[in-house]
Amino acid sequence: MRTLDKIDIEILHHLVADARQPYSEIAERIDVSAPTVSNRVDRLVDIGVIDGFTVDVDRSTVSAGTEVLIDCTLSPDADDRIADRLASLEAIEHVFVTADGRVLATATVSQARIRAVLAGAVDLESLDSYRVHLLEDRHWSPSIASSNLAFTCDECSNRVTDDGVSITTDDDRYHFCCPSCRSAFEESATISESA
Repeated sequence: MRTLDKIDIEILHHLVADARQPYSEIAERIDVSAPTVSNRVDRLVDIGVIDGFTVDVDRSTVSAGTEVLIDCTLSPDADDRIADRLASLEAIEHVFVTADGRVLATATVSQARIRAVLAGAVDLESLDSYRVHLLEDRHWSPSIASSNLAFTCDECSNRVTDDGVSITTDDDRYHFCCPSCRSAFEESATISESA
C-alpha cells in the first residue's frame, strides 16, 4: 500500500475547495497530467480516503420546516444501529455519534413533528432523553490537515506505511500496517461471527 504523497494531498485540497472542477484544471494547477489526477482520485476512492462526492444543500430552501439539532442520550441497552436508522430518514441530514453515547442529528422538520420523526426511526424507550436546538446558522468548512494525513492500523494502531495492506468487509474499509495485523483482525472477526 502506498501512503499519501504531496500530489495526493494537493489533489485533495483542490477537490475539497471545489469537487466539480475538471481534472484537467487540477492537473494544470499542480503540474501533472489529467490522467494522473484521474488515476490518483480513483486510487483515493479505492483505499477509502475519498468516501464520496457530495453536494451541500441548504435544506431550508427546499424543505418545509426548521433546521434543528437533535441531541439524543441513549439508554445503556439501546440498539447500536440507532444512528444508521436516523441517517436513513429523509428529514435527517447529518448524524454524529459521540464517545459518551449520544447521537446528534441535524434535521429540517417542523418542530411539531420532531417526536414523530424520532419515533419513525427509533424506539423512544431506547432514549434516556432528547433535546432539540434551533439552528440559527451553520458553516461547512472541510479541510485537509496535510501534516499528519496517514492511515492508522485498525488492529494495532501503528502508522500504515508502504508495506501496509487494506481490506473491505461489509462496505467498510480497514487498513493494516502489515499482513500479520490483517490476519489477526480477520481471525478475531471470524471468532466474533461464530460466537
